[in-house]
Amino acid sequence: MKSIYLNGLYNFKQSNLSMKKIFTLLVLVCVSQVFAQDKIQFDKKFVQSEDKWVAFSADSTGSHPYGFIYIDSQAGLTFDYEGTFKIDPTGKFIPKRREIDGQMKYRLQPNNVLVAFIPDSKFSELNIPKVPEWLKSYKTDEGSVDRLYRWGFMYNGWNECEKALEYLEKAQEIDPEYKGLRVELAYSYNCLKQYQKAVDILKIALKKEPLDAYINKELIYAETKNGNLKEAEDICRKVFKEVSDKTYNAENAYNILQAYYIKKDIKNFNNWFSEANSYLMSNQQIKPLAEQMNAELKQ
Repeated sequence: MKSIYLNGLYNFKQSNLSMKKIFTLLVLVCVSQVFAQDKIQFDKKFVQSEDKWVAFSADSTGSHPYGFIYIDSQAGLTFDYEGTFKIDPTGKFIPKRREIDGQMKYRLQPNNVLVAFIPDSKFSELNIPKVPEWLKSYKTDEGSVDRLYRWGFMYNGWNECEKALEYLEKAQEIDPEYKGLRVELAYSYNCLKQYQKAVDILKIALKKEPLDAYINKELIYAETKNGNLKEAEDICRKVFKEVSDKTYNAENAYNILQAYYIKKDIKNFNNWFSEANSYLMSNQQIKPLAEQMNAELKQ
């Protein structure tokens, strides 16, 4: 613990009573610092809590539900409920274990609920291990390319792209040809605004699957964000003509149109609005957005 200096309080001529008061003050300050170190902060999202003991905010009785968050490859984010605890006036955690025998697991959907990481110093009070024994059954294939890819895919789906990239780049080191890996990497790069990295890896992916709708979609998006709008148009025309999966046609057309709108490039906006109109108007979410941009540029 850091030393605490109370300037101006110490005086060799003070009475014993004054000395006792100073000593008591020092002790109280030290104790308060210890409690502050163990104070829990509710500032972590579920997706930031993989392999962590966490506590939820207290209910009306002052009880904090707590347990362990991990990822199940089939169910996704999962909360293993351990019980509840209260915090007494001294800062001690007083646990009450769940009454039902066996494990109680809850699937978690990423949302805005915030939890607190339980400090290691409180594990003994809660009578919990740092790592639950049962967790090892979920870690059997931890270093495999399949697991790394699936974890990266899940984190991308939760919009935690930086975390996803940690897994996906490890998978790339093991097997860069793993199916779907390059486009998943590109999704992370696009999410993190690393557009040239996305373009580079997607062009490699397209050599093997030139008519894959999803790969082309990510490439069109990356090219528009990179400012290469003519290249994006050329890819989009090819997709319109040759790719049988039409799922992303409206989105592809819109991304190019929006890029021209942002640049206030009226000429190219009008040309593309006319050329891709049937795709833009086919999607009920995109249609009003395209029409609004068109109306604004005509003012």
